[in-house]
Amino acid sequence: MAVDRRPLIAGNWKMNLDHLQAIAFTQKLAWTLRDARHDYATTEVAVIPPFTDLRSIQNLVEGDKFDLVYGGQDLSAHDAGAYTGEISGAFLRALGSTYVIIGHSERRQYHAETDDVVRAKVATAIRNDLTPIVCVGETEADLAQFGPSSLPVAQLRAAIDGLSPAEIVVAYEPVWAIGTGKAATEDQAQQVCAALRSALTETWGLDSGDATRILYGGSVTSSNISALMRQPDVDGALVGGASLDVIEFSSICRFLKHAV
Repeated sequence: MAVDRRPLIAGNWKMNLDHLQAIAFTQKLAWTLRDARHDYATTEVAVIPPFTDLRSIQNLVEGDKFDLVYGGQDLSAHDAGAYTGEISGAFLRALGSTYVIIGHSERRQYHAETDDVVRAKVATAIRNDLTPIVCVGETEADLAQFGPSSLPVAQLRAAIDGLSPAEIVVAYEPVWAIGTGKAATEDQAQQVCAALRSALTETWGLDSGDATRILYGGSVTSSNISALMRQPDVDGALVGGASLDVIEFSSICRFLKHAV
């Protein structure tokens, strides 16, 4: 992990926690990190809740002056119009969102999102002053057929093709590791994250390649986060199931405290 890239630990709640549960969880998380004297300047912490929770979390974060940031789990490629059920990036920004996840494997798998759709959403996020967390990753079959990094790099290149350099976050989430308890090793994560950084550098230049944070996601726990974060091209984690456990997630956020 480079010293000039502030680590980001982001919790993707997926379709869990209603707005009342979200308030209780966010309060407890903020208090737990406060009691542990977490330094947000050293490690940024984000929660990515369901859309229905965002207004409640905005009120809580702004009212109690919590240092947590938050964002949406997806957005529409359109800013407004006759798109029933979709969520505008402008609406997310109006709710104080910093981040939005784009191209998560569950969106690609269950909603048939293509590389073209992902690229359009990345452009929309940037246009609305949101930082996209662009998810890339391969299945076990992809890994066997194409080898490590080939598909994630192709997905990243497609996601930023034709776009001007901008602030984004990249999340390498091997599909075979999501929710399985079978995390990538630190060496596997580093290999792919390094290839992703090289692709960014080739597409957007050295400055963007150096500055862009690349996260690892897939069965991240407090037991493996320190080893992952020791890798030079791993700048944080996109955490799924463990982000729903306040104690576990806060421990992941405080990886520097138990790093060796």
